[in-house]
Amino acid sequence: MALTQVRPEGLGFVNGRRNLIINGAMRVAQRGTSSTGLGAAAGYFTVDRWSMGLNGTTAGRYTMSQSTDAPAGFSKSMKLDVTTADTSIAAGEAVGFLQRIEGQDIQQLSKGTSDAKTAVFSFYAKGTAKTFIVEFQDDNSRRFSRTFTTTTSWQRFEIGVPADTTGEIDDDNTAGLTIIFWFHAGSDFTSGTLQTTWGGTTNANRMVGCESLFSSTDNELFITGVQLEVGSNASDFEHRSVGEELALCQRYFTRVPTIDGSTAYTFIASGMATDTTESIYPISYPVTMRANPSLTTSGSMRVYNGGTVNPSAGITLNSVSTYSASVRVPTGSVLTTKDAVLVGLNNDVDANFQFDAEL
Repeated sequence: MALTQVRPEGLGFVNGRRNLIINGAMRVAQRGTSSTGLGAAAGYFTVDRWSMGLNGTTAGRYTMSQSTDAPAGFSKSMKLDVTTADTSIAAGEAVGFLQRIEGQDIQQLSKGTSDAKTAVFSFYAKGTAKTFIVEFQDDNSRRFSRTFTTTTSWQRFEIGVPADTTGEIDDDNTAGLTIIFWFHAGSDFTSGTLQTTWGGTTNANRMVGCESLFSSTDNELFITGVQLEVGSNASDFEHRSVGEELALCQRYFTRVPTIDGSTAYTFIASGMATDTTESIYPISYPVTMRANPSLTTSGSMRVYNGGTVNPSAGITLNSVSTYSASVRVPTGSVLTTKDAVLVGLNNDVDANFQFDAEL
């Protein structure tokens, strides 16, 4: 007897992971849950994989935080809270936040080929009632933009991403597609006609209709549930486990230890003294990183050789690959060559090594 497969209402058949966005539910924040005084520089500050973008110079400043204000089915969002207004917008100013996606992770779009696929981009947002811009840009500088208007209640927005037979995306570990939420823009970017289909870059057409979040210190913006998927219709947000989402984020940024130390003197690696003034420590990353990372240290570290505690500064990479590194830690002339030594926190639960391979 033939079998009939029944699909429950609201469920679909999915092959593999649907959502091409990493940390769309804003649950991972390895760098910290809040950063103040933002607006002077681009970069990554709190919620993983979401970088602040900046063009020109603005007087506006804001706090970026991981918030517990979220729509039903979510526990976290990213919140932007204006702390210094900028009501005199220079022509070349633009401020937003963005995610860059590796080219090898979006080959299913078949962009730039005769088999190019449509996609749909969706997200939840709320905040001060204003109109903002979402911009899509490929690695060939082809782009298009759409507007969305927030209210004080959570809404889900859906934006169709048209198939594009021009501009094939490189199949490698560099940025293939960048998605930008613009919330402040000067006339250099707003004086034309909004470009709503894929095409070359005309700056005046990129952010037409964008209002400024910096118009008042009363303004705020919340975003979560960000998803990009192949197809014409938005499906329910694809929730992943915290462990899986963290591992995806760690391809680009890894903190050691992964959380604040359980005590202010937690040890984080063992190594060997290479002479009387420095020691080397091998560290394996939890996942293979996108590229050889850079190293930044945060907080106060120490070296311990079984009898002496030695504060350390000027920590650098000794060697590095995509799967591990060795860290060179200088001390005073207190070690014996080939001593077994430990490196750890020096009365600082927040101290850590940061390995960065972001796009």
